[in-house]
Amino acid sequence: MISLATLQINFHSKCLSREVTFNALLPVDLPEGLGQPVKAGEPLKAIYLLHGFSGSHNDWMNFSRIRELSDRYQIAVFMPAGENHFYVDDENRDEWFGEYIGEELVDFTRKLFPLSTKREDTFIGGLSMGGYGAIRNGLKYAEQFGRIIALSSALIPYRIANMAPDYYDGIAGYKYYISTFGDLTQLLGSDKDPESLVHGLKKKGLKLPEIYMACGTEDFLLDVNRRFHEFLEQEQAGHLYVEGAGAHTWDYWDKHIEAALKWAAEETA
Repeated sequence: MISLATLQINFHSKCLSREVTFNALLPVDLPEGLGQPVKAGEPLKAIYLLHGFSGSHNDWMNFSRIRELSDRYQIAVFMPAGENHFYVDDENRDEWFGEYIGEELVDFTRKLFPLSTKREDTFIGGLSMGGYGAIRNGLKYAEQFGRIIALSSALIPYRIANMAPDYYDGIAGYKYYISTFGDLTQLLGSDKDPESLVHGLKKKGLKLPEIYMACGTEDFLLDVNRRFHEFLEQEQAGHLYVEGAGAHTWDYWDKHIEAALKWAAEETA
């Protein structure tokens, strides 16, 4: 029997200057109300789980077995909305999506729920656009996150840097990408470039989060996932890369979020 509290929470985000919504799953033995500790008295591990392009904060709840997995591995799950912004800051509109995910949401949930404040008990993950968001913000806010889970990640800085104004990739075009990522001639080497973030952490002598990457061999994002995996290999950055049959589908993500949470839970046990 699953013993789980399921909540939808609204609060005013200072980073986004408006009310935001996220879903939460809390494994509980005695669901006596918010802020109640689990029966064992131990604070919960937590993962901030991001959805993909054109999705919503409901996706993981609707299309995966995340309720079952949250209970099985005793991990609190928080699922915010990314609104097609790739979970990066928009300096022009003063909307700080990266800071919202990497700092504000973590701080808010830790005040509200009995969560561990330890880096090694705090994870970030996602699929497609959310996989990029997990990698970018897991590295950008590496002091917060001990593990990153990245499934079929949309590591599109490799593709859109220095793109031409007539570029269109079947999902979005030049105007969308410059509105989201800013000056595309300056993208590589910026804090929206995962390779640059890895270099920055290493230069400062800071510990990189452990990374679990998975991508299907029939996925249209396979090339960029292989490229980032090869980069991590060259940098001797600790990560687990999984590649096998599968496409850009919930069947694939549901299978690999289970494997990834098992990896994260056992690594930190």
